[in-house]
Amino acid sequence: MKYALVNNEKVEAVKGQVGICPVCGSTVIAKCGNYKINHWAHKTKQNCDAWWENETIWHRNWKNYFAPEWQEKIFTDDATGEKHIADICSDSNLVIEFQHSAIKPEEKISRENFYKNMLWVIDGTRLKNDYPKFQNGTFELIGNPAEPALFLCHNPQSAIPKMWRNSNVPILFDFLGIEENIPQNDIRQFLFCVLPVIVDNKAIIVRMTRSTFIYNVQNDAILNYLNNLTREIPELYKKLKNMQTQRLVQYQLRPRYTRRRFSRRL
Repeated sequence: MKYALVNNEKVEAVKGQVGICPVCGSTVIAKCGNYKINHWAHKTKQNCDAWWENETIWHRNWKNYFAPEWQEKIFTDDATGEKHIADICSDSNLVIEFQHSAIKPEEKISRENFYKNMLWVIDGTRLKNDYPKFQNGTFELIGNPAEPALFLCHNPQSAIPKMWRNSNVPILFDFLGIEENIPQNDIRQFLFCVLPVIVDNKAIIVRMTRSTFIYNVQNDAILNYLNNLTREIPELYKKLKNMQTQRLVQYQLRPRYTRRRFSRRL
């Protein structure tokens, strides 16, 4: 947890400080060591938010792109009193959850149902095989190759981790993680967003730069940005199919040259 309440103010952990957990109201102490990022931990062993996970440098780096008032916002279900901390929540109540650790399908669905207006950013470096599998996927460009580039993924069952294939909200994969020595022309410099749209059993992937994603989130426009791309898909897909049909017809009408036997009469 990055923030706790000290004198009713939202503050980061500083060595020696004691604060109050904004979710459950119990005492938390500042953990400031040499090996883990500074964070707040409950004084007694308890987990006040069932969706809590250990925060990594990757989490913290992503959070720090956004304003402090957007970070770790508490959501409460008025009917049940259930409380959860959203990693990021914009002024329009768009929630972004940064997911590093493994998550059960039931929890994934519960989070999407609880927050409703949300998207995920997944650490694609946690499992060593996730990026090679994605890299070896079969992708077909639809539309303009310039950013944002839209692709059909013909084999989502092998290219995309099972947990994240069929979701009702956008899923963004970050295959760079916290690596710093990756060349600028490496595709891991991009984010890859799996849209909640299926076309002929093919997944739709949006390739975008990190700066584009961050800019659109900071301006509270990321869902409009993705929705506008989604609206373009039917027309782009129709054009792609027409082009494929034309190529096929041209190939079929191409004259076939066959070797003939000629007999010479003496």
